[in-house]
Amino acid sequence: MLYKLIYYFHTDYSFLNVFRYISFRTIYATLTALVISLLLGYWIIPKLRRLQIGQYIRDDGPPNHKEKVGTPTMGGSFLLLSILISSLLWLEPSNVYVWLVLVVAILFGGIGFLDDYLKVVRKSSKGLRVWSKLSMQAGVALFIGMVLYHYTDFDSRLSFPFFKGFLPDLGVGYLILVILVVVGASNAVNLTDGLDGLAIGPIIVAFLSYLVFSYLAGHIKIAHYLQIPYVSGAGELSVICGAVVGAGMGFLWYNAYPAQVFMGDAGSLSLGAALGMIAVISKHEITLLLVGGLFVFEALSVILQVAFFKITGGRRVFRMAPIHHHFELKGWPEPKVTVRFWIIAIVLALLSVSTLKLR
Repeated sequence: MLYKLIYYFHTDYSFLNVFRYISFRTIYATLTALVISLLLGYWIIPKLRRLQIGQYIRDDGPPNHKEKVGTPTMGGSFLLLSILISSLLWLEPSNVYVWLVLVVAILFGGIGFLDDYLKVVRKSSKGLRVWSKLSMQAGVALFIGMVLYHYTDFDSRLSFPFFKGFLPDLGVGYLILVILVVVGASNAVNLTDGLDGLAIGPIIVAFLSYLVFSYLAGHIKIAHYLQIPYVSGAGELSVICGAVVGAGMGFLWYNAYPAQVFMGDAGSLSLGAALGMIAVISKHEITLLLVGGLFVFEALSVILQVAFFKITGGRRVFRMAPIHHHFELKGWPEPKVTVRFWIIAIVLALLSVSTLKLR
């Protein structure tokens, strides 16, 4: 709430009026999160190493990943902390939507932290059971969805890109959509986090896209001009998106190949859930399939691999899933896989922004 303190003096110092603009606060939320992330990473990573909180590598993973054993993990904890501190400094505290997104990020981060903790302590443990994890995630998403549906003026109609007049009202069924989007986005990001820098790059790109979508959805004149749903207060989500972008860049400083720290489930689950929640609130739920197309592709590769393996009695579609491991086993160097996936994420983000004019 730093901005509120500063803005209090705007009557005495007129130049402080600039702090009331969302665009200005988004820029400084980004820079603040970047600095905090860099400082926390510099301080926390050596402590994680001393505590031997290192990455557990599956025996059936790519052979070259064995050298990553012991690399500090749970870096998502300082990534999430950077986002929270920066957001709280620069956002408007009376806006209910920003609190819903932050609560989702914290609770999903807690689930991820528990999963990481079990893996680190037991070493060979796979962490939380799949159904236990999914149940907790669905429970959190349902709770937040109920708050959104019953205690705000939120519109339960579903917006489709390319179709300006097609807005089906889902009613209470909107809660199911919230669960699918938030839980789906969370786990899709989690599955993508398998190589140095692979997940955080597309995360930065996706949140940059939703920074734009949120700002436009919360601006009544622009929203009406573009014929997209207007959501009063959604523009404030741009501040959180900026904080994620800044914290993500700071984390990438340490996560770039060869990684000094891994995100862990604490980071990937929380960021994916926050992205899904922002997509819901900004009324760009369907667009998330395009913005996060890379995450969707990674998740589908796992589903297809498992289904095909069971149906055919042991045959595989890919050499290994998620699909980034398939390209590794084909001989692509890890940095090449990462950068090419980043390029795909950027292309998909540009295509998603173009839908704003195709109504």
